Amino acid sequence: MKLLSIAVPCYNSQDYMEHCVESLLPGGEDVEILIVDDGSKDQTGVIADRLASAHPGIVRAIHQENAGHGGAVNTGLKYATGLFFKVVDSDDWVGLEAYEKILAFLRDAVAGGRLPDLLLSNYIYDKQGASHKLVMQYRKYFPTGTYFTWDDVKPLPPTTYILMHSVIYRTEILRASGLSLPTKTFYVDNLFVFQPMPYVRTIYYLDVDFYHYFIGREDQSVNESVMISRLDQQYRVNRLMIDILKQSAPLMKNRTLCKNMCSYLNIIMTISSIMAIKSGTEEHLKWKEELWKYLEASNPSLYQKLRYRTILGLGMNLPGKTGRKISVIAYNITQKIYGFN
Repeated sequence: MKLLSIAVPCYNSQDYMEHCVESLLPGGEDVEILIVDDGSKDQTGVIADRLASAHPGIVRAIHQENAGHGGAVNTGLKYATGLFFKVVDSDDWVGLEAYEKILAFLRDAVAGGRLPDLLLSNYIYDKQGASHKLVMQYRKYFPTGTYFTWDDVKPLPPTTYILMHSVIYRTEILRASGLSLPTKTFYVDNLFVFQPMPYVRTIYYLDVDFYHYFIGREDQSVNESVMISRLDQQYRVNRLMIDILKQSAPLMKNRTLCKNMCSYLNIIMTISSIMAIKSGTEEHLKWKEELWKYLEASNPSLYQKLRYRTILGLGMNLPGKTGRKISVIAYNITQKIYGFN
């Protein structure tokens, strides 16, 4: 059995996937790198096969019909043999020093018979051309260098949340949660983080800058114009998050876990709302209102709290054209300060 399975979803990734995989190869025999060629139309499949041939026992090439990012992650999880599971997108990479520290910790965890359900580390917004590279770290909120539970975690502020880039889940936790991401849908990375959270009992945070999250390609899913064009998919993910929160209620005995999951939902609701406002179309503004109504129908008390008693909810629901202009200005300022998208 491998220590760590790393799924690398690839779709037409010929120009950058080798850089990603090369950053993962120093894991050696402890790691399996599952390159999932998601129906690519370029040389991605050929490159995946060549890498698998050059690194037998470490790299595996899996080819499938196009199923989108979520479908590729599902396939990676299906074939994973590692005790832990990580997703690294094909245009991203990992830092060598942090990688070595993470693998050393996982080896010690296995040797000591104490496996965390969730291992957290930092990630870097590696925005092309930006002089300031934002590092998303959690040292103010999570204990470092020790095992802990949700009881030991502080509520995260709106500017700090856990992305797929932060997490390494124990593989069995993902499977126990019933994780199966929607196919042919973008933005499912939020579901990957969100759904298993109530199943997590033990956590460990390594304060190392591990994951480099590249931002800069025009066709990237987080490009603002692309996000607006895929608002229907964002809303689908939002509704699924609302459903998950409701279904997971019996498991969420810890108040901080509940607060952090509600805060995460609030952030994603905010992003979807601001994209609808920026779009300015009547259709998208209608979708925005329908999304908030969906939350109200599912969880009336949470709806009241997020919409009327949080800065994000109030800011995204200011009335009229003037209110929407203020919302956009506030978002643009935050975007400039923190360097995301």
